Amino acid sequence: MGAGGRHVVVVDLGYGDAGKGTVVDWLCATRPVHTVVRFNGGAQAAHNVVLRDGRHHTFAQFGAGTFRPGVRTHLSRHVVVDPLALAAEADHLAEVGVPDALDRLTVDGEALLGTPYHRAANRARELARGADRHGSCGLGVGEAVAYGLTHPDEAPRVADCRNPVLLRQRLTALRDRLTAELGPLDAPPVADCLPAFTAFADRVAIVDRSYLAGALRAGTCVFEGAQGVLLDEWHGFHPYTTWSTTTFANAETLLAEAGLAGQAERLGVLRTVTTRHGPGPLVTEDPTLPLADPHNPTNPWQGRFRFGHFDAVAHRYALAVAGGVDGLALTHLDLADRGLDLRICQRYDTLDELTPGPPGDLDRQAAVTARLLAARPVYDAGPPVDWPDAVTAALGVPVVLTSHSPTAEGKVEWARTLSTPLV
Repeated sequence: MGAGGRHVVVVDLGYGDAGKGTVVDWLCATRPVHTVVRFNGGAQAAHNVVLRDGRHHTFAQFGAGTFRPGVRTHLSRHVVVDPLALAAEADHLAEVGVPDALDRLTVDGEALLGTPYHRAANRARELARGADRHGSCGLGVGEAVAYGLTHPDEAPRVADCRNPVLLRQRLTALRDRLTAELGPLDAPPVADCLPAFTAFADRVAIVDRSYLAGALRAGTCVFEGAQGVLLDEWHGFHPYTTWSTTTFANAETLLAEAGLAGQAERLGVLRTVTTRHGPGPLVTEDPTLPLADPHNPTNPWQGRFRFGHFDAVAHRYALAVAGGVDGLALTHLDLADRGLDLRICQRYDTLDELTPGPPGDLDRQAAVTARLLAARPVYDAGPPVDWPDAVTAALGVPVVLTSHSPTAEGKVEWARTLSTPLV
């Protein structure tokens, strides 16, 4: 993977939390990577990286290769950039021995700006849903995207941070519109926000979209996706989805704009167990599994972190939605090493396969959601003897990397071939 200067795109083929961060860190530890490119989502991402010496950081906006000296981060225009959260993340990175994270960061000026007003509106809407909450992270990323779609010419963007007068106008209009819709927001006055945003513009390199083409030609880049394909805004199980395209599409667009269409390897990441943080379908959920995730505790917005057996039906759907991958990274093999009774679900009691529909048909996706909430898993007879072989057979795609611990040293790269074509 990534040999000969080839770029790599890393995407989660589940509901998120499969281990994209640790895979990206391993790529940056074992290859000369120039830049990690973030191509969707925003501050709600939570990509955990643990080093051999015990240092740990949950990467949200910085690329998960930032522990590796010299590896840069580029936030593309498809990312919602939250300068306040970014500053807090940079502070923690400095505490764990990375004082130059901001020096290695570039941000596309066209990216939408995440603000306290988006965050407050997001939380107000989620609270109003009561028992029908969608499991939002409560950080306002979807709110920023929605506002950008409704008011594309007035939505605050990163480049506006260099123009305090324009930024004040746009933040005021944003605050006033959301207040008129939702009532008073739990957010500071615009005058209190402006200094932080202008300080961000003074500290960080804000670039235009042509910058990325140079980075792609300067060395190998790793495109780091956020969340998971099963949460995709168009193909996920509505309404328990994200306001973000979680497939390879944004990364492929960025590559094509640089004249490098198709010049990247596509790596899908999966756990040996299928997990979900918050409400929504998880057909294979098994509350009896003796599992916990120290980096994904229950929180007031998403709720609890849920575990299920490996859902090959859902992951085959994710592969079809994403347009296939060149290989799989299979994480959490240490769970199988513990001898747990972990199974693979090859079909449900009511259907064998999920078929992707046209993007944007949310009524169709809501109907799929209802069907999944009523479905029951049908499992293979027993735990796999060889997990990489079993997953390769179930999905028709080779496992090329296995992870047996949170650190880069716990990864094993495989050379595998298939007699059947890749998905």
